[in-house]
Amino acid sequence: MAHNKTLLVALCLTATTQSFAADDKVDRLIAAMLGHTPIVEDLQELTDTVGGRPTGSPANERAVDWAVQKFKAASVSVSAESFEMPMQWQERSIIARIDGDVSFSPSVIAKPFSAGTGGKPLEGPLMDGGTGTRADFERLGKTARGAWVLIETPVLNDEVGLSGLFAEYGAAAAADELAFKTGVKGIIYMSSRPKNLLYRVPTLGAKNRMPVLTMERENAKRALRLLRGGKSLGMSVVLDIDSGYAYKARNVIAEIPGSEKPEEIVLMGAHLDSHDLGTGALDNGSNATLMIDIARQIIRLGLQPERTIRFALWNGEEQGMMGSWKYTELHESELDNHVIATSFDIGTGRITGFFTSGREELISEVDSYLEPVAGLGPFEQVNAALVGTDNFDFMIEGVPNLIAAQQDANYASNYHAASDTFDKVDLQQLKLNSAIAAALVWGFANSDFQLPRQSHDEVEALIENAGIEQNMRDFGAWEDWKNGVRGQHD
Repeated sequence: MAHNKTLLVALCLTATTQSFAADDKVDRLIAAMLGHTPIVEDLQELTDTVGGRPTGSPANERAVDWAVQKFKAASVSVSAESFEMPMQWQERSIIARIDGDVSFSPSVIAKPFSAGTGGKPLEGPLMDGGTGTRADFERLGKTARGAWVLIETPVLNDEVGLSGLFAEYGAAAAADELAFKTGVKGIIYMSSRPKNLLYRVPTLGAKNRMPVLTMERENAKRALRLLRGGKSLGMSVVLDIDSGYAYKARNVIAEIPGSEKPEEIVLMGAHLDSHDLGTGALDNGSNATLMIDIARQIIRLGLQPERTIRFALWNGEEQGMMGSWKYTELHESELDNHVIATSFDIGTGRITGFFTSGREELISEVDSYLEPVAGLGPFEQVNAALVGTDNFDFMIEGVPNLIAAQQDANYASNYHAASDTFDKVDLQQLKLNSAIAAALVWGFANSDFQLPRQSHDEVEALIENAGIEQNMRDFGAWEDWKNGVRGQHD
């Protein structure tokens, strides 16, 4: 496979080089992206040196400064825009112990926005919560109140991929709500990843008031076998959390001004923040460095887009897509002039096309802008609306938007996990993806195409037709939308 990719790069370079005589700017840009650039060195520096970078952490602040310097070194205009994060959440330490008929100490981590235990042991019986369905909680009945409830999960590997990841999100959101209403002491999810791998997947969000944990799969299975064999077990957890106060975070915003229509903005975005267990290479350091590299090569080649190209490295994505939301508030007066907002957030799997978020008119345009990189396809645009990354607030603001559709590769199995490190990145595919992204942004930046911004009623119809209300609830965005706090409300 690696040999085929190398051959493909060589063929693309040959094809684009042959067109230089015609001064085809997009071909020059594609060739530059496929040639040697510092993208790999940038990614290794971001992940190995800066490391995991949760919003609100010192590492995140270092990552912002690092990205600003990278843009400046490439002679790209850049600033770090501050916005308010409503609640700090960082795990300081956690210790868990299972006792009773059998005693052992499993490895656990807290899910984002889990409540802490105030530095004291929180003790209670450990109960078998099945798979966390309504029937499981009805079976437990009053015995669940004041207990730790352990939820079994199916394994998530490269075979089930993204579909398994989305299913895990949905099942956990439903179980969280049931547990909260039941009055459990805390809820514990079996890790869906084998070999003692731990990861952080969000829970109820800032409104959560109970401890929510993930336990290594092997010891969670052991505990369930013991419970199902009639053993009596109890659980004790000491969880120290830094949380409960607002603070300032920063987005990195860079741009290359347009020569003819500088007020019209083509936005490319990827989130800079990550979780802390790994180093955030797939999610989403790879695509953050892709943004920097495209800006760098446009400047190096002396190319001038007709429209302004704006590059955004978002913060707070992992804590409610906060950075991109706050950008839409800070830049409300410019949103009518945002031609497109794109999001790249699925690691380094091959880009297979783009989700067009219910704006069918985008399909033919994207098709045409990807023609110069047809050899890296095939590409197929999908007219579906998704929730869960930084296109979301542009979508509910009525701004045309795209999400890169990518093959899972090894994304889901390393998602938010201690294993999300530089060595998991497909470096050759990252280069190919950078060429695809560059062709797309250059196409939008040099065309006359522009869709009108949708009204509140049109966005509401899009949400209903796409059937994404539950997804919005799962990500804690539904109430803000309905209450007029978030999104287009004319």
